[in-house]
Amino acid sequence: MNTATTAESATAPVRFDTRIAVLLRDDLETWQRLNVTAFLVSGLGTTLPEVVGEPYEDADGVPYLPMFRQPVLVFEGAKETLADAHGRALTRALPRAVFTGDLFATGNDRDNRAAVRAVPTGELDLVGLAVYGPRNAVDKVLKGARMHP
Repeated sequence: MNTATTAESATAPVRFDTRIAVLLRDDLETWQRLNVTAFLVSGLGTTLPEVVGEPYEDADGVPYLPMFRQPVLVFEGAKETLADAHGRALTRALPRAVFTGDLFATGNDRDNRAAVRAVPTGELDLVGLAVYGPRNAVDKVLKGARMHP
């Protein structure tokens, strides 16, 4: 084995065939953007074990929880952009998580699920959407959205 080739491959940038993306409505306050993003990605990490890497450990041997193995890209768009992206995610059957405006008024998981369940798909007041899948499929879902500043 060529050690130069091994060293080069160890330092080469990693390019993922998949993408984790969050789309936020552009009229949210800062605290809402952070809260929605955290909730949305938690759904992906708990359901899709392939997105989670290995546990961390510092030089003293203190263990830390594993995190996503790849970056999470955060986008923003208008209410219509979210509705369109949601429809495309459904059509492509991509794993997804939603956060609706109603969830800002609830305080627990049971009430969150009941709030989403009470509204038909086409009438959801989407403020956030997380999707995971092949890069090109996720890019198509996010058409019209822009990277979060």
